[in-house]
Amino acid sequence: MSSVNVLTHPIANAQLSTLRKTTTTAKEFREGVHTISLILALEASRSLEEETFTDQSPVASFTGTVVKPRIGLTPILRAGLGMTDAVLSLFPEAPIYHLGLFREKSTLQPVEYYSKLPSSPPIDMVFLLDPLIATGGTACAALSMIQDWGMSIKQVKLLCVLASQEGLNHVRAEFPELEIWVAGVDQTLTQNGLISPGLGDAGDRLFNTQKS
Repeated sequence: MSSVNVLTHPIANAQLSTLRKTTTTAKEFREGVHTISLILALEASRSLEEETFTDQSPVASFTGTVVKPRIGLTPILRAGLGMTDAVLSLFPEAPIYHLGLFREKSTLQPVEYYSKLPSSPPIDMVFLLDPLIATGGTACAALSMIQDWGMSIKQVKLLCVLASQEGLNHVRAEFPELEIWVAGVDQTLTQNGLISPGLGDAGDRLFNTQKS
């Protein structure tokens, strides 16, 4: 089955608690998502293959390393944008491929409205960025798009701030080879498809907008 990795870092726990509060400002929310995203990306990068090279320091020659796989970042619009800068700080040369998906209000089904995937993948691995996995439908739709693009699910790491257990189960059932990194998991999903206690609508809280 897919690998689900839940952070146990005390800073991530504290930041997630801040994100849950209704009194947290948009600025504080953005900062919390940035911090958690950075920790997620660092942890998800532990297993990346390294390539060695030799060079010269001011004192002597040395053997160094670089990350071997070419990484691409794929934020799901719009909330995934809140995670992008943090991950980009670790992979500053990574291309960013935006995917536009929204959840239809009555059916809760994902609807695609935008894709910036090129004709063929020029990368070796995708970091798929989405702060919330509620029902799992949006994540599964994005993963299908990436798979149709030509990437193996084994070449994808899904990074999210918070997930429902039901949503995780859905994604794992659809994509059993996927590697998932998440800062927290809530057990309850409401009839309206909201994570409970959750942290509200991540997009609205990131960009300080009212839910329409």
